[in-house]
Amino acid sequence: MRSDNRTAGQLRPIKITRHFTEYAEGSVLIECGKTKVICTATIEENVPRWLKGSGQGWVTAEYSLLPRSTKTRVSREAARGKQTGRTVEIQRLIGRALRAVVDLKALGERSITVDCDVIQADGGTRTASITGAFVALVDAIDYTFGGFGKFPITDFCAAISVGIGPDGPITDLCYEEDSAAVVDMNVVRTGAGNLIEVQGTGEHGTFSRDELNALLDLAEAATDELMANQRDVLGSVADKIGKVYPDAPAMAFEGDK
Repeated sequence: MRSDNRTAGQLRPIKITRHFTEYAEGSVLIECGKTKVICTATIEENVPRWLKGSGQGWVTAEYSLLPRSTKTRVSREAARGKQTGRTVEIQRLIGRALRAVVDLKALGERSITVDCDVIQADGGTRTASITGAFVALVDAIDYTFGGFGKFPITDFCAAISVGIGPDGPITDLCYEEDSAAVVDMNVVRTGAGNLIEVQGTGEHGTFSRDELNALLDLAEAATDELMANQRDVLGSVADKIGKVYPDAPAMAFEGDK
């Protein structure tokens, strides 16, 4: 039995609150059990130097743990003057996950930065960040763009942690479970069922091909549930994902809306 009495494949309670902050084009508070992350999406009329003149946009992410998001205070990385390797790894993962479901050509020469700030950490912060960041990204694009020939978001995207505990494979590990897991894995999937990323590590032992398959089965069911939650939260906006408007004018930027 797990410490919080969940079954092996059961998610922690999930809550996604849209329009959580005042100024960002898209903002979300995602709560996965005790883990809480604020995700904000900002759209700017510029692109990195290597994309200028390409007609293509860019999506990137930044990630941080607030000092008392954990049981003991974590120093601000800005105060240390350097990001940790963990932070760099996580924000690159978030960026890759989001870009996998964005038509960068349809975005035009615009950049979207999604900031994921963990205000309370109890395991699964990177996967919660991806799941929440996707909703913030959709809201930012829906809010900002007027007429367009194609909605730049092509599919849903969600992520989950799975692992092998003392009693076998489990879904959505809290910090206590993650710390003791024999195997820890993060899985990112699309609404079409395709894998964006699989990060699996034998923390305290090895795992078999059969165990890998079992973990992926758990991740598939969990991410399907998360994407259903995203769809419910987005309401009618969800219907625009992947939609093409052949008679619409060229994409217009309405940053002063």
